[in-house]
Amino acid sequence: MEIRDITGSPMEIYIHIPFCIKKCDYCDFLSGPSGPKEQEAYVQALIEEIHAVKEGKGRSVSSIFIGGGTPSVLDARFIGEILNEIREKFLIENNAEITIEVNPGTADRKKLRAYRSYGINRMSIGLQSPDDRELKILGRIHNYGQFLETYKNARDVGFDNINIDLMSAIPDQTYEGWEKNLCTVAELEPEHISAYSLIIEEGTPFASRKLNLPDEDTEYNMYEATARILREYGFEQYEISNYAKDGRACRHNIGYWTRQDYLGFGLGASSLYGKERFANTADREIYLQNSSRPELIREREPVLTREDEMAEFMFLGLRMTGGIAKTDFEQNFGCPIEEIYGEVLKKYKSMKLLEEKDGRVFLSREGIHVSNSVMAEFLL
Repeated sequence: MEIRDITGSPMEIYIHIPFCIKKCDYCDFLSGPSGPKEQEAYVQALIEEIHAVKEGKGRSVSSIFIGGGTPSVLDARFIGEILNEIREKFLIENNAEITIEVNPGTADRKKLRAYRSYGINRMSIGLQSPDDRELKILGRIHNYGQFLETYKNARDVGFDNINIDLMSAIPDQTYEGWEKNLCTVAELEPEHISAYSLIIEEGTPFASRKLNLPDEDTEYNMYEATARILREYGFEQYEISNYAKDGRACRHNIGYWTRQDYLGFGLGASSLYGKERFANTADREIYLQNSSRPELIREREPVLTREDEMAEFMFLGLRMTGGIAKTDFEQNFGCPIEEIYGEVLKKYKSMKLLEEKDGRVFLSREGIHVSNSVMAEFLL
């Protein structure tokens, strides 16, 4: 197959580390416990994949995201080796955003200092809740005190761009409890907060239990409180679940929502390159045996049609509170947005679920609450 390089525009890189100390009771991510030998074999396979890939030649890289799982369970030297291989293979921009996900209790000051020496300049800490009772309900391995130690150590070694993950609609959680959690975390003054509502996924321990979950009205009020309270602390909502101080929105995630090309490395990692979407196998043995031949580990989706690209442009772009620019649509696809989606736009504007201002189309506050059904209408 001929490789198509799109020169002149930056791309992104995602690295998947599928290891954690213990799988949380709500988690359906591709991850699980491992030993030192498994980790070393995986990192070697990951480096071989990065070395072998043909896409990305001559492209600059604007962001790197090391996610999981829990990347911080790895020995720090492995993270350094992975980033060294990426720098050998790709052109990393001087001001590239380089993020690593860290869970409390898995990264001491020495490890965090090593991350800084490898050029990592952004950290995402998986707190989920500052309430120890809620952490136990979720099956997390840490307590709030361990989080505070990790957060303080990160600041001490020089991290000045930190995200904290928070989860709402936890079993037995009240509206007042969620408000308290928001204020507790906002007062720590991180640069970014990702606030997600718990989703019960099939196949997880939570799916087989009878859980006392907040009702629909309470969950609605929790979501509205998130934007209101965090705004009081200087955070602006820029995406359905993400809030940032001025200039600290996650550039890597914005790249996903604006359909910037990205390459994913590691078990189950997805990529978008030109008109192609593909994902690596989720079978660890197949990955370990064949990572040096990327064509043997990739599960390709059909090449994106013009209609596919239009639909992605709309439903990914509408995740952001700023929505999409009509001029961007016309520039990308050579026709006015109304020619393709006129009826859909008219329908949801009349229902006050979509709004238009200064040439941009975006979800209203009410539209955000039913965003999945609105976005589904843009699939052609």
